[in-house]
Amino acid sequence: MNASADEAEKHQAVTLESIQLEPAPAHPGSVKLQVLGWSSFFADQLDLDDAGLTPMRIATVHRARMSAMSPDGPIKLALPVHANTGDYAVGDWVLVEPATHVLKRRLARKTVLQRHTEGGRVPQLAGANIDTLFIVTSCNDDFNAARLERYLVFANESGAEPVVLLTKADLVDDSTRYQAEAAALQRGLAVVILNPLISDARAELAPWCGAGRTIALVGSSGVGKSTLVNALVGADQLALTDAPQATGGIRESDSKGRHTTTSRSLHAIAGGGWVIDTPGMRTLHVGDSATGIDMLFEEITELAPLCRFRDCTHAHEPGCAVQAAIATGALDGERLARWRKLSDENRGNTIALSGPRGSVGRNKKR
Repeated sequence: MNASADEAEKHQAVTLESIQLEPAPAHPGSVKLQVLGWSSFFADQLDLDDAGLTPMRIATVHRARMSAMSPDGPIKLALPVHANTGDYAVGDWVLVEPATHVLKRRLARKTVLQRHTEGGRVPQLAGANIDTLFIVTSCNDDFNAARLERYLVFANESGAEPVVLLTKADLVDDSTRYQAEAAALQRGLAVVILNPLISDARAELAPWCGAGRTIALVGSSGVGKSTLVNALVGADQLALTDAPQATGGIRESDSKGRHTTTSRSLHAIAGGGWVIDTPGMRTLHVGDSATGIDMLFEEITELAPLCRFRDCTHAHEPGCAVQAAIATGALDGERLARWRKLSDENRGNTIALSGPRGSVGRNKKR
């Protein structure tokens, strides 16, 4: 780099440090940016053109409107012409003109939860800039190891830390067997038993709900997500959020829940932090999730390089280290079967560039 270019870069760095983002007028309900989850990750994205703009965090996303949490409290955003609300997720950080509330631009995300739907080419955004993803399941017929693995892939791929929450522990004689089965799905996975008769959810989940941190809850309908959101938010925070989430019961015939939450929204947690509630998901398709699958099945990922063939499918090839581990009992054959199913599904649902012009197409299953 020549001297003039070097001097220009230094000048720009000094100028950027002096940028003052436009603050909103203070009032008793105002909060600092750090309380909302602002960090150096987002501050480092600011440039000279952002002087005078106010950082805000998306609180709700609807088909034709959005709202945000600002240092001065909740506001309704004015969307620019041709803006597509589908490009934004609850939890996104955006820069806004303080006088007009016009959204100017979105900052890059630290983490993003996005759900693939059957036959859909574009994933649905479920939340952004989430630190911990609570995967909620209940100690009844809803508990399903294969489905939990899908949620873990979902969490791993997003960049958020997964934690499994076991609800309705008071309905079974021994909830620890569910805890052990869930913990065995991924190395280092935290699994928390929530028994409403003897535990306080807010206290149990406090390690993940500190000031400025953001959590989200996912899981099937009726497992207690909305009840947990209500417990975390608390009556003293309702002025900063929407009304309490509706809750539904469990059908006795099949232990399945009734769908209650139908939209996504950002809620302040009593005592610090933020929570994003999401609708129940009965199906969760895997796509563009190779990293998440590798993290989930680390015991297979680590053995694969020891196979004789680089493209080993771990099915019938000689010298397969994975099959050898199954033969000795070091690896569960059912885990391999589920790894293969998710890997095949991911390959079939991953968008890839192909052809001389880079046209978009879907990979086919091998």
